[in-house]
Amino acid sequence: MDEPTPPADDSARDSAPDKARDTDGARLTRPDGALSLWQRISHGMDKVIWRTPLYGLRLRGKPALQLRAVPEDPVPGDLAAGMAILEGRIDLDGESIDLATLDFTRLAMTPVMADYVHSFAWLRDLAAAGHAAEAVPIAQYILSRWLLIHGRVVSEPAWRPDLCGRRIMFWSAYAPLILATEDAAFRGNVLNALSRTAHHLEGSAGRTPAGLPRIAAWAGLAGASLLLAGIESRTDRAEAGLARALEISLHSDGGIVSRSPADQLALVDILALLVSAYQAVEADAGRTIVTLARAAAAAAGVTLGDRRLSSWQGGRPVDARPVLSIFEEGTLAPLMQARDWGYQRMAGGATIVVLDAAPPPTGTVTGGGCASTLAFEMSDGAHRLIVNCGRTVAFGADVAQSLRSTAAHSTVTLADLSSTAVHPDGSLGRGVSEVQVDRQETDMGSRVDATHEGYVRKLGFVHQRQLALRGDGRELRGDDVFTPAGSRKRAEATQATARFHLAPGIEATQTADGLGALLRIPGGPLWQFRCRGGDLALDESLWVDGNGRPQGTTQLVVTTTVPAEGLTLSWMLRRAG
Repeated sequence: MDEPTPPADDSARDSAPDKARDTDGARLTRPDGALSLWQRISHGMDKVIWRTPLYGLRLRGKPALQLRAVPEDPVPGDLAAGMAILEGRIDLDGESIDLATLDFTRLAMTPVMADYVHSFAWLRDLAAAGHAAEAVPIAQYILSRWLLIHGRVVSEPAWRPDLCGRRIMFWSAYAPLILATEDAAFRGNVLNALSRTAHHLEGSAGRTPAGLPRIAAWAGLAGASLLLAGIESRTDRAEAGLARALEISLHSDGGIVSRSPADQLALVDILALLVSAYQAVEADAGRTIVTLARAAAAAAGVTLGDRRLSSWQGGRPVDARPVLSIFEEGTLAPLMQARDWGYQRMAGGATIVVLDAAPPPTGTVTGGGCASTLAFEMSDGAHRLIVNCGRTVAFGADVAQSLRSTAAHSTVTLADLSSTAVHPDGSLGRGVSEVQVDRQETDMGSRVDATHEGYVRKLGFVHQRQLALRGDGRELRGDDVFTPAGSRKRAEATQATARFHLAPGIEATQTADGLGALLRIPGGPLWQFRCRGGDLALDESLWVDGNGRPQGTTQLVVTTTVPAEGLTLSWMLRRAG
């Protein structure tokens, strides 16, 4: 398929953030990510216009009479979530909606639950849990309640463009559940809602925030143009918009600009659904298949030995296997060096290490960016060893904010400051703007050197982290090097704190000399930790699991004073069993 030409009126040209450029193969820079005043006004005006009667008239158009084909959802649903729906409730991350009293006029939901409900992603889970005879009445009941309130009234979050795009995909894939009725009026309402949603995306997809939201919006319009009889003429425009959205939202290695593994996995999910739509109508998916493969390799590259995502940029360790199972066993190789996306994967024996080797994302593409530069996570087989805390709102806004700080990640802080400032309004301020990376692979193992200047402006030191993983995976050596920057800011003696957050359940016992610890993994091997150049202590920490639940755990904390001339803090993790 020829590369589509971006539509002339696609506002992506004006509102998309510049991606980091790797000009010499070893340097990543962070562009200015502030939204312009016009972009903020424009986004606000869209929401106002959607609520006007005139906008509702614009969406009428000619309704689709039927689906040309029903695509197959390639991703399996969650059986437990589906069983809950069969039992009369929608459960997600500890939140529950009682279907017996379902009323969308007064339904209060967290943003995560709202996305799940309004995108109709729950159809996948419902289909996984029950036969059609059980699932159809429940699916149509929830859909009828939704249509009653949101079928003709355009408002957020129900009509947010990215959720509209995903809803089109799920309604199409699960048409046998929601359209299996002799009620012609109900079928007409569903098909009319699909048409209205497609009309809505025609005008709003290109104005959706860059990154995953814009991709989802354009993918939904592309899917609608393929599957809905009567709007095939929109295919070229939809494909062109999607091509432009992918161009500005993905790095050359397939990683998404938000740098969130959770977004990356969602991207793979969306593209897989779209490819299935192409296949259902026997059309050429062209470059979408190529992009899907690249995106999946990047997502696999940030999984640990338990096949769950590592915790970066507000993401959680969710199970990546259902989504990545769309590829046959052995055909998907994890991306080891995502230089543009910014993650380095090291593997030896049963050990996997994932390092954040890039600046944080810009504010235009994420609302929950974290100051995690040069942090790492580590696993031994299916056992996690070193982790980052992750994100949760269980303890309130203040704790959620602190979990975005550098101290909530397994790396070093200077003077108890984050390497990139985390502001109360959710934005990221000054700090790391450039990371230099060098990687070497030999028969002996892997070595990555990464350097950032996030502390230069305030403290005058450059931070370099050197990681060396032995080929058999039984030893990881690290050096954290602090060097005076030689700039206008004169370096002064300051405290450095290296944190190694342990996975829950690991029993840490400090050695008698105070420079090491034994790490006992339940049902797993024994690891030893040693440090040189600082004092070791054990402290409390927490870790957020794949369902968003915080769990208490322990962290190894190494403190030292960095003199004006600089210092090297060395440490080692060695498998003892």
